Amino acid sequence: MTRDVAGIGLGLRYDLATELLERQPKSVAWLEIHPENYIDRGGRYQEMLELAREDWPVVTHGLSTCLGSAEPFDASYLKGLGTFLRDLEIPWHSEHLCLGGVDDRFFHDLLPLPFTEESAQMSSQRLIEVRDAIGVPLALENASYYAPQGPDGLAEADFVVEVLQKADAKLLLDVNNIYVNGRNFDFDPKAYIDKIPMERVVQIHVAGHFVRDDGLRIDTHGEPVPDDVYELLDYTLRKTGPVPVLLERDNNVPPLDDLLSEVDELWKIYRNATGIVDAG
Repeated sequence: MTRDVAGIGLGLRYDLATELLERQPKSVAWLEIHPENYIDRGGRYQEMLELAREDWPVVTHGLSTCLGSAEPFDASYLKGLGTFLRDLEIPWHSEHLCLGGVDDRFFHDLLPLPFTEESAQMSSQRLIEVRDAIGVPLALENASYYAPQGPDGLAEADFVVEVLQKADAKLLLDVNNIYVNGRNFDFDPKAYIDKIPMERVVQIHVAGHFVRDDGLRIDTHGEPVPDDVYELLDYTLRKTGPVPVLLERDNNVPPLDDLLSEVDELWKIYRNATGIVDAG
């Protein structure tokens, strides 16, 4: 039976998995995994997943099926992904609204899409294609980018909303990405949030980022969450209600206790913003 995903979660990352699984901290309410690390893979990864599922609900977040890609998807991979997701009984799967490669070359990075009608139409069709192939609800995630895609930074929000509506899709809302883009391209992150149809938001990501000497902000998932991102999360949760929130930390992974301190801070914001007082 599918267990409810609610409250504050962590990514099940190899660097912290052993201690996390041994300690089973009560403040961590659920876990997120990347299916690419587990499909057709046994050994320690499979063992970690089985142990994690004994104590936590699990949600999946994809890295390789970028929804803006014009290249055909691998049908055999999508079939295997669907089987994996249904076996886990996940409530939804998520993928990025971006490009991952060009001309059969995969860059292991999230490349921005042009915010055009043509791009929105193609992305919505690709989202529907993936959703139909995997057989579970699918959410898109807004991405960060580092070159201007137009004169108005808020055009991204309009683009995301158009894809959501065309595909009748769900949204994984990454507030750190919105903050990073807003600071880099001089738009108000809260104005972006105001454009989002909150009924489509099923999950939120929050993370830290790196600030270069020239002020450019890079979405690294390798630093603590800054106060301004916490503030934007609070603003967002007051609109969405108690949507599950994931603390992302993929690089420069600190000791587990440091992450749990951030989890505790997220619970404070979550409770204050949503009125939920009986979880975590």
